[in-house]
Amino acid sequence: MPFAAALSEHPDPATATGEVIGEVLERLGSVPGDGGGVGGADVGVRPDLVVVFATAAHRDAFTDITAAVRRLLRPRVLLGATAVSVLGGSREVEGVPGLSLWAAAGIGEVTPLRLDPPTIGARAVGPLPLGAGPGGEVAGGDRVLLLLPDPFTFPADAFVAEVSARQPGLRVVGGLASASPVPGGNLLVLDEAVYAHGAVGALLPAGAVETSFVSQGCRPVGRPLTVTRSQGNLLQELAGRPALERLGEVADAVGPDDRALLAAGVHLGRVIDEHKADFHQGDFLIRAVLGADGASGALAVGDQVEVGSTVQFQVRDATSADEDLRLMLTAQEADAALVFTCNGRGLHFFGTRDHDASLVTELTGSVATAGMFCAGELGPVGAANFVHGYTASVALFRDRR
Repeated sequence: MPFAAALSEHPDPATATGEVIGEVLERLGSVPGDGGGVGGADVGVRPDLVVVFATAAHRDAFTDITAAVRRLLRPRVLLGATAVSVLGGSREVEGVPGLSLWAAAGIGEVTPLRLDPPTIGARAVGPLPLGAGPGGEVAGGDRVLLLLPDPFTFPADAFVAEVSARQPGLRVVGGLASASPVPGGNLLVLDEAVYAHGAVGALLPAGAVETSFVSQGCRPVGRPLTVTRSQGNLLQELAGRPALERLGEVADAVGPDDRALLAAGVHLGRVIDEHKADFHQGDFLIRAVLGADGASGALAVGDQVEVGSTVQFQVRDATSADEDLRLMLTAQEADAALVFTCNGRGLHFFGTRDHDASLVTELTGSVATAGMFCAGELGPVGAANFVHGYTASVALFRDRR
Protein backbone atom coordinates (compact mmCIF):
# COMPACT_ATOMS: atom_id res chain seq x y z
CA MET A 1 0.00 0.00 0.00
CA PRO A 2 1.55 3.33 -1.06
CA PHE A 3 -0.19 5.32 1.70
CA ALA A 4 0.31 5.21 5.45
CA ALA A 5 -0.71 7.27 8.47
CA ALA A 6 -0.12 7.10 12.19
CA LEU A 7 -1.21 8.99 15.30
CA SER A 8 0.37 9.21 18.75
CA GLU A 9 -0.93 10.82 21.93
CA HIS A 10 2.23 10.20 23.92
CA PRO A 11 3.28 13.39 25.74
CA ASP A 12 7.00 12.76 25.23
CA PRO A 13 7.99 14.07 21.77
CA ALA A 14 10.74 11.49 21.21
CA THR A 15 8.46 8.60 22.09
CA ALA A 16 5.60 9.98 19.99
CA THR A 17 7.96 10.43 17.04
CA GLY A 18 9.21 6.88 17.32
CA GLU A 19 5.66 5.54 17.47
CA VAL A 20 4.40 7.29 14.33
CA ILE A 21 7.54 6.70 12.27
CA GLY A 22 7.59 3.03 13.21
CA GLU A 23 3.95 2.55 12.27
CA VAL A 24 4.33 4.36 8.94
CA LEU A 25 7.42 2.32 8.06
CA GLU A 26 5.57 -0.89 8.83
CA ARG A 27 2.55 0.09 6.74
CA LEU A 28 4.55 1.31 3.75
CA GLY A 29 6.37 -2.04 3.55
CA SER A 30 9.47 -2.45 1.43
CA VAL A 31 10.62 -2.62 -2.17
CA PRO A 32 13.37 -4.74 -3.76
CA GLY A 33 16.85 -3.59 -2.82
CA ASP A 34 18.29 -0.91 -5.09
CA GLY A 35 21.73 -0.71 -3.59
CA GLY A 36 20.57 1.62 -0.83
CA GLY A 37 20.64 -1.14 1.77
CA VAL A 38 23.55 -3.20 3.00
CA GLY A 39 24.45 -5.69 0.27
CA GLY A 40 21.54 -4.54 -1.86
CA ALA A 41 19.02 -5.68 0.75
CA ASP A 42 15.43 -4.46 0.74
CA VAL A 43 14.99 -0.88 1.81
CA GLY A 44 11.90 0.97 2.93
CA VAL A 45 9.68 2.59 0.32
CA ARG A 46 10.75 6.18 -0.16
CA PRO A 47 7.65 8.39 0.06
CA ASP A 48 7.10 11.14 -2.49
CA LEU A 49 5.40 13.23 0.18
CA VAL A 50 5.26 13.13 3.96
CA VAL A 51 3.11 15.51 6.01
CA VAL A 52 3.46 15.94 9.78
CA PHE A 53 1.00 17.69 12.10
CA ALA A 54 1.89 18.43 15.74
CA THR A 55 0.00 20.07 18.59
CA ALA A 56 1.42 22.95 20.62
CA ALA A 57 2.74 20.52 23.22
CA HIS A 58 5.33 19.37 20.68
CA ARG A 59 6.17 22.82 19.32
CA ASP A 60 9.55 23.15 21.04
CA ALA A 61 10.56 19.73 19.72
CA PHE A 62 9.17 20.26 16.20
CA THR A 63 12.61 20.72 14.62
CA ASP A 64 13.85 17.48 16.18
CA ILE A 65 10.66 15.65 15.22
CA THR A 66 10.88 16.64 11.57
CA ALA A 67 14.62 15.88 11.46
CA ALA A 68 13.88 12.33 12.64
CA VAL A 69 11.14 11.98 10.03
CA ARG A 70 13.53 13.07 7.28
CA ARG A 71 16.29 10.76 8.45
CA LEU A 72 14.18 7.63 8.78
CA LEU A 73 11.51 8.03 6.09
CA ARG A 74 13.68 9.87 3.53
CA PRO A 75 10.73 11.69 1.91
CA ARG A 76 11.31 13.50 -1.36
CA VAL A 77 9.22 16.36 0.06
CA LEU A 78 8.40 16.95 3.74
CA LEU A 79 5.63 19.31 4.76
CA GLY A 80 4.20 20.12 8.16
CA ALA A 81 2.56 22.53 10.58
CA THR A 82 1.64 22.94 14.23
CA ALA A 83 -2.03 22.96 15.15
CA VAL A 84 -4.32 23.26 18.16
CA SER A 85 -5.55 19.69 17.51
CA VAL A 86 -4.69 16.91 15.07
CA LEU A 87 -6.40 13.87 13.63
CA GLY A 88 -5.29 10.47 12.44
CA GLY A 89 -7.30 7.49 11.24
CA SER A 90 -10.79 7.77 12.68
CA ARG A 91 -9.64 9.71 15.76
CA GLU A 92 -9.32 13.39 16.62
CA VAL A 93 -6.92 14.46 19.37
CA GLU A 94 -8.18 17.55 21.18
CA GLY A 95 -6.81 19.10 24.35
CA VAL A 96 -3.91 16.66 24.76
CA PRO A 97 -0.52 16.24 23.04
CA GLY A 98 -0.86 14.78 19.56
CA LEU A 99 1.42 13.93 16.64
CA SER A 100 0.02 12.82 13.27
CA LEU A 101 2.09 11.55 10.34
CA TRP A 102 0.97 10.86 6.75
CA ALA A 103 2.99 9.45 3.86
CA ALA A 104 2.33 8.84 0.17
CA ALA A 105 4.53 6.90 -2.27
CA GLY A 106 4.09 6.44 -6.00
CA ILE A 107 2.02 9.58 -6.60
CA GLY A 108 4.59 11.17 -8.92
CA GLU A 109 6.82 14.22 -8.73
CA VAL A 110 5.94 16.59 -5.91
CA THR A 111 7.23 20.18 -6.10
CA PRO A 112 7.99 21.93 -2.78
CA LEU A 113 6.91 25.55 -2.47
CA ARG A 114 7.98 28.22 0.00
CA LEU A 115 6.11 31.54 0.09
CA ASP A 116 7.79 34.21 2.19
CA PRO A 117 5.74 37.39 2.84
CA PRO A 118 8.48 39.77 1.61
CA THR A 119 8.34 38.04 -1.80
CA ILE A 120 4.59 38.57 -2.07
CA GLY A 121 3.19 41.66 -3.74
CA ALA A 122 1.60 44.25 -1.47
CA ARG A 123 -1.89 43.75 -2.89
CA ALA A 124 -1.83 40.09 -3.85
CA VAL A 125 1.00 37.68 -4.56
CA GLY A 126 2.86 38.79 -7.66
CA PRO A 127 4.19 36.10 -10.01
CA LEU A 128 3.42 32.63 -8.70
CA PRO A 129 6.59 30.55 -8.37
CA LEU A 130 4.70 27.38 -9.25
CA GLY A 131 5.94 26.33 -12.65
CA ALA A 132 7.81 27.11 -15.82
CA GLY A 133 5.01 28.83 -17.71
CA PRO A 134 5.13 32.52 -18.74
CA GLY A 135 4.86 34.68 -15.63
CA GLY A 136 5.25 31.65 -13.39
CA GLU A 137 1.86 30.06 -14.07
CA VAL A 138 1.39 26.38 -13.46
CA ALA A 139 1.22 24.35 -16.65
CA GLY A 140 -1.59 21.82 -16.87
CA GLY A 141 -4.87 21.58 -15.02
CA ASP A 142 -6.28 19.06 -12.56
CA ARG A 143 -3.47 19.68 -10.11
CA VAL A 144 -3.61 20.36 -6.39
CA LEU A 145 -1.54 22.76 -4.34
CA LEU A 146 -1.37 21.55 -0.75
CA LEU A 147 -0.82 24.75 1.26
CA LEU A 148 -0.10 25.37 4.96
CA PRO A 149 0.07 29.12 5.79
CA ASP A 150 0.70 31.02 9.00
CA PRO A 151 -2.49 33.00 9.74
CA PHE A 152 -0.67 36.13 10.97
CA THR A 153 1.90 36.69 8.22
CA PHE A 154 0.46 35.25 5.01
CA PRO A 155 -2.34 36.87 2.90
CA ALA A 156 -4.20 33.63 2.25
CA ASP A 157 -7.35 35.25 0.82
CA ALA A 158 -5.38 37.25 -1.73
CA PHE A 159 -3.20 34.30 -2.63
CA VAL A 160 -6.01 31.84 -3.36
CA ALA A 161 -7.87 34.50 -5.34
CA GLU A 162 -4.75 35.09 -7.43
CA VAL A 163 -4.32 31.36 -8.01
CA SER A 164 -7.92 31.05 -9.18
CA ALA A 165 -7.52 33.99 -11.56
CA ARG A 166 -4.21 32.87 -13.07
CA GLN A 167 -4.65 29.09 -13.09
CA PRO A 168 -8.32 28.06 -12.92
CA GLY A 169 -7.49 24.36 -13.08
CA LEU A 170 -5.37 24.46 -9.94
CA ARG A 171 -7.14 23.52 -6.71
CA VAL A 172 -5.76 24.80 -3.41
CA VAL A 173 -6.34 22.52 -0.42
CA GLY A 174 -5.00 22.93 3.11
CA GLY A 175 -5.38 24.96 6.24
CA LEU A 176 -3.91 27.74 8.36
CA ALA A 177 -1.69 26.75 11.27
CA SER A 178 -3.55 27.04 14.56
CA ALA A 179 -1.28 26.00 17.44
CA SER A 180 -0.84 29.56 18.71
CA PRO A 181 -3.17 32.59 18.96
CA VAL A 182 -0.25 35.05 18.74
CA PRO A 183 2.17 35.97 15.92
CA GLY A 184 5.32 33.88 15.84
CA GLY A 185 3.78 31.01 17.75
CA ASN A 186 3.06 28.69 14.83
CA LEU A 187 5.70 26.62 13.06
CA LEU A 188 5.80 25.37 9.47
CA VAL A 189 8.22 22.86 7.98
CA LEU A 190 9.38 22.38 4.41
CA ASP A 191 12.04 19.70 3.96
CA GLU A 192 14.93 20.60 6.30
CA ALA A 193 13.76 24.15 7.12
CA VAL A 194 11.38 25.25 9.90
CA TYR A 195 9.65 28.65 9.67
CA ALA A 196 7.50 30.81 11.93
CA HIS A 197 6.03 32.93 9.11
CA GLY A 198 4.79 32.79 5.53
CA ALA A 199 3.52 29.58 3.99
CA VAL A 200 4.80 26.22 2.84
CA GLY A 201 3.26 24.01 0.22
CA ALA A 202 3.58 21.10 -2.15
CA LEU A 203 2.40 21.10 -5.75
CA LEU A 204 1.01 17.64 -6.49
CA PRO A 205 1.06 16.16 -9.99
CA ALA A 206 -2.08 15.84 -12.10
CA GLY A 207 -4.17 12.90 -10.99
CA ALA A 208 -2.51 12.51 -7.60
CA VAL A 209 -5.67 13.65 -5.81
CA GLU A 210 -8.77 11.67 -6.75
CA THR A 211 -11.11 14.43 -5.60
CA SER A 212 -11.25 17.36 -3.20
CA PHE A 213 -14.16 19.21 -1.68
CA VAL A 214 -15.22 21.57 1.08
CA SER A 215 -18.04 20.66 3.43
CA GLN A 216 -19.35 24.03 4.60
CA GLY A 217 -21.94 22.66 6.99
CA CYS A 218 -24.71 25.13 6.28
CA ARG A 219 -28.28 24.65 5.13
CA PRO A 220 -30.15 27.23 3.03
CA VAL A 221 -33.38 28.74 4.33
CA GLY A 222 -35.86 30.96 2.54
CA ARG A 223 -35.38 31.36 -1.20
CA PRO A 224 -32.57 32.60 -3.44
CA LEU A 225 -32.57 36.39 -3.92
CA THR A 226 -30.76 38.72 -6.29
CA VAL A 227 -28.54 41.46 -4.87
CA THR A 228 -29.95 44.74 -6.22
CA ARG A 229 -27.82 47.19 -4.22
CA SER A 230 -24.55 46.81 -2.36
CA GLN A 231 -21.35 48.61 -1.48
CA GLY A 232 -18.25 46.63 -0.59
CA ASN A 233 -19.28 44.20 2.11
CA LEU A 234 -22.54 46.03 2.83
CA LEU A 235 -25.55 44.17 1.48
CA GLN A 236 -28.12 46.95 1.09
CA GLU A 237 -30.97 45.54 -1.00
CA LEU A 238 -32.20 42.07 -1.95
CA ALA A 239 -34.73 41.84 -4.79
CA GLY A 240 -35.50 45.55 -4.43
CA ARG A 241 -36.12 45.53 -0.66
CA PRO A 242 -33.79 46.32 2.28
CA ALA A 243 -31.68 43.29 3.10
CA LEU A 244 -32.65 43.37 6.78
CA GLU A 245 -36.32 43.35 5.79
CA ARG A 246 -35.73 40.28 3.60
CA LEU A 247 -34.03 38.54 6.52
CA GLY A 248 -37.05 39.32 8.68
CA GLU A 249 -39.33 37.75 6.07
CA VAL A 250 -37.27 34.56 6.18
CA ALA A 251 -37.34 34.48 9.99
CA ASP A 252 -41.14 34.89 9.97
CA ALA A 253 -41.60 32.08 7.43
CA VAL A 254 -39.42 29.36 8.97
CA GLY A 255 -40.24 27.13 11.92
CA PRO A 256 -39.16 27.78 15.52
CA ASP A 257 -36.04 25.59 15.28
CA ASP A 258 -34.66 27.44 12.26
CA ARG A 259 -35.68 30.76 13.79
CA ALA A 260 -33.57 29.92 16.83
CA LEU A 261 -30.62 29.04 14.57
CA LEU A 262 -30.98 32.36 12.74
CA ALA A 263 -30.99 34.17 16.07
CA ALA A 264 -27.80 32.35 17.08
CA GLY A 265 -25.93 33.37 13.93
CA VAL A 266 -27.03 34.26 10.41
CA HIS A 267 -24.97 33.25 7.40
CA LEU A 268 -25.22 34.19 3.74
CA GLY A 269 -24.51 31.88 0.84
CA ARG A 270 -23.35 33.39 -2.45
CA VAL A 271 -24.03 31.21 -5.49
CA ILE A 272 -20.80 30.26 -7.25
CA ASP A 273 -22.24 28.97 -10.54
CA GLU A 274 -25.01 31.32 -11.64
CA HIS A 275 -25.77 29.13 -14.68
CA LYS A 276 -27.49 26.50 -12.55
CA ALA A 277 -31.27 26.41 -12.55
CA ASP A 278 -31.57 25.26 -8.94
CA PHE A 279 -29.29 25.77 -5.97
CA HIS A 280 -28.59 23.29 -3.18
CA GLN A 281 -26.05 22.67 -0.43
CA GLY A 282 -22.56 22.84 -1.91
CA ASP A 283 -23.52 25.48 -4.49
CA PHE A 284 -22.78 28.41 -2.16
CA LEU A 285 -19.77 30.19 -0.73
CA ILE A 286 -20.75 30.69 2.91
CA ARG A 287 -19.95 33.91 4.76
CA ALA A 288 -21.11 35.18 8.13
CA VAL A 289 -23.50 38.10 8.53
CA LEU A 290 -21.54 40.38 10.84
CA GLY A 291 -24.15 42.96 11.76
CA ALA A 292 -27.13 45.05 10.72
CA ASP A 293 -28.04 48.73 10.45
CA GLY A 294 -31.64 49.20 11.52
CA ALA A 295 -31.84 52.68 10.02
CA SER A 296 -30.76 51.77 6.48
CA GLY A 297 -31.71 48.10 6.52
CA ALA A 298 -28.25 47.03 5.36
CA LEU A 299 -26.41 43.90 6.45
CA ALA A 300 -22.64 43.67 6.86
CA VAL A 301 -21.24 40.45 5.40
CA GLY A 302 -17.79 38.91 5.75
CA ASP A 303 -17.05 39.29 2.03
CA GLN A 304 -17.56 41.54 -0.96
CA VAL A 305 -21.14 41.36 -2.29
CA GLU A 306 -21.66 42.26 -5.95
CA VAL A 307 -24.86 43.61 -7.49
CA GLY A 308 -26.50 40.96 -9.65
CA SER A 309 -25.21 38.00 -7.68
CA THR A 310 -27.59 35.44 -6.22
CA VAL A 311 -27.57 34.83 -2.47
CA GLN A 312 -29.56 32.87 0.07
CA PHE A 313 -29.64 33.01 3.85
CA GLN A 314 -28.17 29.99 5.64
CA VAL A 315 -28.24 28.35 9.07
CA ARG A 316 -25.47 26.28 10.60
CA ASP A 317 -25.73 23.64 13.29
CA ALA A 318 -24.20 20.27 14.08
CA THR A 319 -26.99 18.39 12.32
CA SER A 320 -26.58 20.41 9.12
CA ALA A 321 -22.80 20.03 9.23
CA ASP A 322 -23.10 16.26 9.73
CA GLU A 323 -25.57 15.92 6.86
CA ASP A 324 -23.45 18.09 4.57
CA LEU A 325 -20.26 16.09 5.14
CA ARG A 326 -22.12 12.82 4.64
CA LEU A 327 -23.56 14.19 1.40
CA MET A 328 -20.10 15.18 0.16
CA LEU A 329 -18.76 11.70 0.97
CA THR A 330 -21.58 9.84 -0.77
CA ALA A 331 -20.20 7.24 -3.23
CA GLN A 332 -16.60 8.34 -2.56
CA GLU A 333 -13.90 5.72 -2.16
CA ALA A 334 -10.35 6.45 -1.07
CA ASP A 335 -7.16 4.75 0.01
CA ALA A 336 -5.98 7.87 1.82
CA ALA A 337 -7.28 11.25 2.93
CA LEU A 338 -6.00 14.57 4.21
CA VAL A 339 -8.54 16.44 6.32
CA PHE A 340 -8.35 20.12 7.29
CA THR A 341 -11.16 20.89 9.71
CA CYS A 342 -12.00 24.11 11.51
CA ASN A 343 -10.86 24.54 15.10
CA GLY A 344 -14.46 25.51 15.85
CA ARG A 345 -15.73 22.04 14.97
CA GLY A 346 -14.76 18.90 16.90
CA LEU A 347 -16.22 17.98 20.28
CA HIS A 348 -17.38 21.51 21.12
CA PHE A 349 -19.50 21.77 17.97
CA PHE A 350 -20.75 18.22 17.42
CA GLY A 351 -21.03 17.14 21.05
CA THR A 352 -19.19 13.93 20.20
CA ARG A 353 -15.56 13.09 19.55
CA ASP A 354 -13.93 12.19 16.24
CA HIS A 355 -16.79 13.38 14.02
CA ASP A 356 -14.99 14.47 10.84
CA ALA A 357 -12.15 11.95 11.04
CA SER A 358 -14.45 9.00 11.63
CA LEU A 359 -16.88 9.97 8.86
CA VAL A 360 -14.14 10.43 6.27
CA THR A 361 -12.40 7.19 7.23
CA GLU A 362 -15.50 5.02 7.52
CA LEU A 363 -17.46 6.30 4.52
CA THR A 364 -14.52 6.26 2.09
CA GLY A 365 -12.67 3.21 3.41
CA SER A 366 -9.46 5.21 3.75
CA VAL A 367 -6.65 3.32 5.47
CA ALA A 368 -4.48 6.43 5.82
CA THR A 369 -6.30 9.49 7.12
CA ALA A 370 -4.53 12.43 8.77
CA GLY A 371 -4.95 16.15 9.21
CA MET A 372 -5.28 19.07 11.56
CA PHE A 373 -7.68 21.58 13.07
CA CYS A 374 -7.17 24.93 11.33
CA ALA A 375 -7.55 28.67 11.84
CA GLY A 376 -9.11 28.78 8.37
CA GLU A 377 -9.52 26.11 5.74
CA LEU A 378 -8.48 26.28 2.08
CA GLY A 379 -10.47 24.58 -0.64
CA PRO A 380 -12.36 24.96 -3.90
CA VAL A 381 -16.02 25.74 -4.35
CA GLY A 382 -16.96 25.43 -7.98
CA ALA A 383 -14.01 26.53 -10.12
CA ALA A 384 -12.50 28.94 -7.58
CA ASN A 385 -10.48 28.60 -4.39
CA PHE A 386 -11.41 30.29 -1.11
CA VAL A 387 -10.52 30.58 2.56
CA HIS A 388 -13.34 29.16 4.67
CA GLY A 389 -14.43 28.95 8.29
CA TYR A 390 -16.28 26.23 10.20
CA THR A 391 -15.68 23.85 7.29
CA ALA A 392 -13.90 20.60 6.53
CA SER A 393 -11.67 20.66 3.45
CA VAL A 394 -10.84 17.15 2.29
CA ALA A 395 -8.48 15.67 -0.32
CA LEU A 396 -8.99 12.01 -1.24
CA PHE A 397 -6.29 9.81 -2.78
CA ARG A 398 -6.47 6.44 -4.60
CA ASP A 399 -3.84 3.79 -5.28
CA ARG A 400 -3.25 4.14 -9.03
CA ARG A 401 -0.74 1.33 -9.43
